[in-house]
Amino acid sequence: MAAFAEAVPPVIAAGDSSAFERRPGWGPWLFMAPLLLWLLLFVVAPTLLLVVYSFAERDALGRIVFHFTWQNYLRAFDWQWLKILLYSIWYAFLTTVICMVVGFPAAYFIGRAPERFRNLLMTLVMIPFWTSFLIRTYAWITILSRDGFLNAALLSSGLTNQPLIMMYTPFAVVLGLVYNYLPFMILPIYTSVEKLDNALVEAAYDLGAGPVRAFSRVIIPLTRPGIAAGALLVFVPAIAMFAITTLMGGGANPTIGEVIQKQFTAASNPPFGAALGTLLLLLFFISLWFTRSRRAH
Repeated sequence: MAAFAEAVPPVIAAGDSSAFERRPGWGPWLFMAPLLLWLLLFVVAPTLLLVVYSFAERDALGRIVFHFTWQNYLRAFDWQWLKILLYSIWYAFLTTVICMVVGFPAAYFIGRAPERFRNLLMTLVMIPFWTSFLIRTYAWITILSRDGFLNAALLSSGLTNQPLIMMYTPFAVVLGLVYNYLPFMILPIYTSVEKLDNALVEAAYDLGAGPVRAFSRVIIPLTRPGIAAGALLVFVPAIAMFAITTLMGGGANPTIGEVIQKQFTAASNPPFGAALGTLLLLLFFISLWFTRSRRAH
């Protein structure tokens, strides 16, 4: 009996999970090392450098002096800069709403399509990414210009008697942003729609819900994570985008991204540009927190 008792392993008490815990070795950390190094070099270090520069100042010769000052942040709250920031937020918000209105039906259609067609439909959504960002933007400039394809079509059809001014307007800026960021709205919504249990929608209909009520009370709540992720993926980069607003907006209504880019180049004022960039980064974190809080509820 004693030999048998020694051969049988001791019974683990209920709730005692220490026997099942395994301490991770060096293997997982080695696999994570490239990612951690990339984050350290290209995310953490540039962010810290941006914050340090935001508290510096320029001397009389335009050289950067690392002397702690709040002057750059105080200047950033002048009305002329706040107005540009509000313009940028408005452009990003309008872009997000349009992408959501256009992207949700497309993502829902793709997600509920037969499986043999989904890959093809998603490939059609991703086709714009097969060409360069600048080529796509200049293509829209050619289409919307005074002598472009769209004005030629309108004149030939008799819908207008003179060319419309579409370039270098807020319309052109929003159109360029929507065109470039629409796939970022479709992809996460498609992921949520693909996981949607159709039995829940049918149950809503069986219980007397109409199409509108089933859409608002069943489909939208179940696909809310994808909608929130898509809104974040569109809103955040749209605020800081300066290439589209510069090329298609012509600088008539500059955005905060254009201002930051000019502070580091033409204006030769990196500390003020860093302060604006830091405030923009703070706005990104606020957007992320707001999106996560909405998803939690």
